[in-house]
Amino acid sequence: MKFQPLLALGLTILAASTQAFGGATLDRVEQKKELVGVLMESYPPFSFLNDQNQLDGFDVDVAKAVAEKLGVKLRLETPSWDVIAAGRWSGRYDICICSMTPSKARAEVFDFPVEYYASPAVIVVNAKDDRIHNAKDLSGKKVGLTSASSYESYLNKNLVIEGAEDTQLQYPFEDVQIAPYDTDNVAFQDLGLGAGVRLDAILTNLVTAQPRLNEDKRFKLAGDPLYSEPNSVAIEKGDAQWDSKVREVFAQLKQDGTLTKLSQKWIGADISQ
Repeated sequence: MKFQPLLALGLTILAASTQAFGGATLDRVEQKKELVGVLMESYPPFSFLNDQNQLDGFDVDVAKAVAEKLGVKLRLETPSWDVIAAGRWSGRYDICICSMTPSKARAEVFDFPVEYYASPAVIVVNAKDDRIHNAKDLSGKKVGLTSASSYESYLNKNLVIEGAEDTQLQYPFEDVQIAPYDTDNVAFQDLGLGAGVRLDAILTNLVTAQPRLNEDKRFKLAGDPLYSEPNSVAIEKGDAQWDSKVREVFAQLKQDGTLTKLSQKWIGADISQ
């Protein structure tokens, strides 16, 4: 009999702590009047350091727009992609507007309230390379990509695109030598040294690759896009109130044309979802 009051008290405390955790991020943002966003320092045109050594790009501007809608200031952090993608931030960051592709593995530590743009995956090779014309030609080649990315899962032939699990992806290549990089910048530098010198190809998204292709004639596309992937906002898992607020804010940014405007500014086309 004495256990019943204790059990009731325990359940009450558990319920209270669950409710408190449920809105922890939103409470923190509102109390501090600050949104802490996380993204990569070198991922143009989404995020990069401009001539004034300030973070700039599509993801940066979207994060600024979100903070403005929330009525708070924005602080951006730029740890390595491995740190970002590992999740379990323990309150260090509030949101990742950082071109993250959802996956089942990532869904174990993240919630993905909003898909905010989509882009096709492409193969980039050295302009003087006549060996690689499509995905089949990647067999036995050394391919650079951002570590812990969907491109790595694709080359490992186990990519599942969240929300499009029924999509039948084609893997026409044999074993590929995967070369992970922290950013695309170093990968492109290595590919620019020549066909097969350090890399045979890079797997990345068309939006990121297009400015380089336009400006640097050392590179070209090989074949058609391999697949198209959604890019989502990521937040720490289990905060329903913050999830709802992020959805609300992005619905406003979509409705008032902000996302379209920023897409046109940075990409030259509307890639917003």
